[in-house]
Amino acid sequence: MATVQRRRKEDSEFIENVIDIARVAKVVKGGRRFSFRALVVIGDGKSRIGLGCGKASDVMGAIQKGIIDAKRNLFEVKKHRNTIPHEIMGRFKAARVLLKPAAEGTGVIAGGTVRAIAECAGISNLLSKSLGSDAKINIAKATISGLQRMKTVEEVAARRGKAITEFRER
Repeated sequence: MATVQRRRKEDSEFIENVIDIARVAKVVKGGRRFSFRALVVIGDGKSRIGLGCGKASDVMGAIQKGIIDAKRNLFEVKKHRNTIPHEIMGRFKAARVLLKPAAEGTGVIAGGTVRAIAECAGISNLLSKSLGSDAKINIAKATISGLQRMKTVEEVAARRGKAITEFRER
């Protein structure tokens, strides 16, 4: 069962997107024990996002655990205006996600998983292509991996010991 829904709590500062809800089974001596796994991304709509996964015997419990896990994994996304600063390939296991900056007015051209993450991060112009695995959890983690490795122009200039104006000329 795959759903993407947007939830906003009045007392919370975060946008909460449930990317995926899956019924999983544990095989025991007497048969199968079923539980639910929820993949949740939260963000403030500006630049902070977190990805979490929760498992419980009911759907709401799994979502709540996913939100708690996502809050533990918050990080700041590097942005240039309302897109990403440069092209990057995010990788996790067999999933690869290509993220490319887009011009103003393009919108988010991405699949459901990448779109939910971009929405929570406040990225409104983005091009993406998912390669390899089509498992939502792996695509989400590959997207997060790419966003965490982003560098701004200022960071690259400082690392190379150059002035920012040298980068802007090209």
